[in-house]
Amino acid sequence: MVRQGLGPGWQCAFANDYNIKKVATYRKNWGASEMVPGDIRKVEASSLPTADLAWASFPCQDFSLAGAGAGLKGERSGTFYPFWKLITNLKQLGRAPRVVVLENVSGTLTSHGGKDFVAICRALSDGGYRTGALVVDAALFVPQSRPRLFLFAVSESVDVPESLTLDDPASPFHIRSVKRAHAALPPDLAKSWIWWSLPKPCARAEDFIDIIEEHPDSVRWHSPKETAQLLAMMSPINRAKVDETMKAGRRMVGGIYKRTRREKGRKVQRAEVRFDNLSGCLRTPAGGSSRQLIIMTDGENIRSRLISSRETARLMGLPDSYELPDAYNEAYHLTGDGVVVPVVRHLAKHLIEPLLDASIQSSRESAA
Repeated sequence: MVRQGLGPGWQCAFANDYNIKKVATYRKNWGASEMVPGDIRKVEASSLPTADLAWASFPCQDFSLAGAGAGLKGERSGTFYPFWKLITNLKQLGRAPRVVVLENVSGTLTSHGGKDFVAICRALSDGGYRTGALVVDAALFVPQSRPRLFLFAVSESVDVPESLTLDDPASPFHIRSVKRAHAALPPDLAKSWIWWSLPKPCARAEDFIDIIEEHPDSVRWHSPKETAQLLAMMSPINRAKVDETMKAGRRMVGGIYKRTRREKGRKVQRAEVRFDNLSGCLRTPAGGSSRQLIIMTDGENIRSRLISSRETARLMGLPDSYELPDAYNEAYHLTGDGVVVPVVRHLAKHLIEPLLDASIQSSRESAA
């Protein structure tokens, strides 16, 4: 999805993923030449091409609220260090990328009391990069609530244009947790910090209802009995939300996640719904509660079902021409673990490409 977001003006020189099913989907859509499957720990810097940009979306489970909180010590999120070893080895070979982007959940900022974030910033600084962080909620671009952290690191050899930086943090991308993480940095790291300037996009064009399929291929609509059972799992507050939409006089769609709540000293599974024109954040489908359901009301008529695989792809900004895995869980895992396409395009247009253009221009002037 990063490649989709960067667009046709970019050439991908190297791609890697450990999940062989994701590799198969990548090859189906982009071809096989640059995709190298396997453990990033086994990749050698000498085998990598020279590139302007390195992007790493290392696994987020150990940083997320739903994970075990292992942080950088976790087996999955700990893959940051093998990735960064490749970057430092490339630097020794004189081929380090000028720009590095790290993407993860915003919990990275507070993992282990902020120590993990400091460790990442320290590694970037020791590698010769200046860094700044942004938290971008995909809801600005697509009808999905999906805040993600983007760490932008630029080589110290690059003269950063003043137009790309700010003197002070600004909303909506420098949220409170970013400012707190910056305030907790050691003085030397804080000194080299960059408050990146990123324009807010135009108003989102679509709402959740606009991406819903009437006749999905990958899932079926529930029977009336199944829908009634789902409604019975709602607390009075959530059931009232459904009842209110039935009075709206128009079709409305809400997203549902099942969550375990403690009530009167015991654990109860509840169906919790939102009707704010947004989907809840897609997750990887590790269990039944991690799969999002939808509920559609149209007057007295109520229907429900699992969200379809194509709908999840649309929530990630993928075009309908993008080929998904045939198996529902595989498609859901692919999209739930991805990066929202128009977010990548926005970052590329307003930060990555201007940075590289300025660097190229500076190199030409120096050579002249």
